[in-house]
Amino acid sequence: MNSYSSVRILYTPAHVSSLAFGHSGHIFAGCDDGTLRVYDLSTFKVLKAVRGLGSEVSSIVCVKRPESDLRDAWIACGTRVHLFQMDSPAMVLTLSDALASVEVCSPDGDDVLNEISLDASKSQLAFCTDNGLVGVVELGSKRVSIMKTKHDSVCGCVKFIPDRPRELVSGGYDKALIHFDYMQESVLSRHDISLPPTNGSMSFSPPFILCTSISATGVIAAGTADGHIWLGRGGMRVPSKGKKTRKWNGLDAEKASMHKLADGPVVAIAFCDSDTLIFSTLLGNVTELRLNHDCREGEEQVMPIWQQQAKSLAKVNALVVDDKKIVLGGISGDGKGIIEIWGKAILVTP
Repeated sequence: MNSYSSVRILYTPAHVSSLAFGHSGHIFAGCDDGTLRVYDLSTFKVLKAVRGLGSEVSSIVCVKRPESDLRDAWIACGTRVHLFQMDSPAMVLTLSDALASVEVCSPDGDDVLNEISLDASKSQLAFCTDNGLVGVVELGSKRVSIMKTKHDSVCGCVKFIPDRPRELVSGGYDKALIHFDYMQESVLSRHDISLPPTNGSMSFSPPFILCTSISATGVIAAGTADGHIWLGRGGMRVPSKGKKTRKWNGLDAEKASMHKLADGPVVAIAFCDSDTLIFSTLLGNVTELRLNHDCREGEEQVMPIWQQQAKSLAKVNALVVDDKKIVLGGISGDGKGIIEIWGKAILVTP
C-alpha cells in the first residue's frame, strides 16, 4: 500500500493560487500578487520567476518544447492569458517578455479568468470565467470563441475530454456540469447535481462544483463545496477491438454516483490513474480513493485508501500529483504563501 510523507515546505511572499508540473522535477507556482516561480524539486531552489503580471495567477499550463528542459507556460491572469518561454536568459521575466498575450475577457467589465486547459494537440486552450463563460483560444490564430451557453454563476473548472478532440466539460457554482462541442460552440449534454435525500442532517453549503478531473479512460470526478464527490462513469472507455463510441456519455445520470467523503469543501482533485483519485479539502485533509468500476451489488464503489492532514497549510488553493509526489499550495497558518511537497512511501502490511 502507498502512503505519502512531507518532504519539504516552501514559503512564498504571497499566497499560492495555482500549481503545475513542468516535468516531474519542476513545479510552477502562481501567486495572488501576480508572480510565478519555477522550483527545481531536487534542490528546492527557484530557477525562474515572472513578476508584475498585475493580477492573481489563477491557472498555469506547461508546454513541452523540443531541446528545452524548462517548459514554456501559458498563464491565466486577470482578463488575459500570457505565454512565456521560461528558458530565456533572464532569471526574472516581466510582461514585456511574454511571447504572446490574448485578451479573453472584456477589460472594461468585472469578469476574470479561472482555470485554463490545453488540448492533446496543444493547439487549443480552453478557459472559464467568474461570469460563467466557457471558451477556447485557437493558439495559432489567437482567435477566441465563446460557447453559446454559459453557467448561471462562477465557472471554476474546464477540461478537455481525452480522445475526444472537439469536446470539453465545464463545472460551475450553479451545480452544473456542461459538455460542449467547442467547434460548434454548442451543448452536447448537461448534468445538474442534486443532493440525495439525507437522514435528517443539514448541509450549510450547496453542492457548488469547485474542481474536476477526467481520467485517461474518460471517467469524470467533480468535487463540491459540501464535501461530495460526483463520479460519472458513462464515458469510460473499455478495451475493445471495435470502433470508438460516437458519443461520450460521461454525464449520464444513470451511470453516475454521489459520495459524501469530506466534512468541508473539496477544492482540488486529480486522477493518479484510471482507478485512483486524490482530493484535498479546503483545510488540507488529503485522501486517496480506489475506484471500483466493476463493483457488484452491495460492494463499495469508492474505497478510501489513506488520509492525511497537511502539516502547515491553513487553506488549500491547488493540488497536483504525479506517480511519486503530491504538491499542495495555498496559505499557511500565519498568512504566508506555502507549498507542501509530499513523497510516496511504500507501506508493508504484515
